[in-house]
Amino acid sequence: MIAFNKMVTKKQGEDAVSEIEEWANRIVSSMDEKMSASLYHDADSSTYVFRLAKGNRVLLFRLSEVQLRTPEREEECERILKRKIKDLASGHS
Repeated sequence: MIAFNKMVTKKQGEDAVSEIEEWANRIVSSMDEKMSASLYHDADSSTYVFRLAKGNRVLLFRLSEVQLRTPEREEECERILKRKIKDLASGHS
C-alpha cells in the first residue's frame, strides 16, 4: 500500500523537536552506529538546526519547517539527511 501525505511531522516549532530528532536518529543509526543527531528549533528563521556528531567531528545544517511539515517531502528530507551523514562519515562538509 502506498502511503500518501508522508511528512516528517505535523507538529510545529519546539513541539516538533523530539519527533524530528527520533526520525533523524533512526536514519543515522541505520547508517552509522557511531554517529548521533540532535537538533533545535530556530524560531527566528523558522528552521531546525541539525547537529550530526561522530567522534570529534560535527556537521551542522538546517531544514525548514516547511520542508519537514509539507506532505510528500519526507523522502526529500531523508535524502538530504543521508547525504549529510555520508559527508560527515567521509570527512567532507
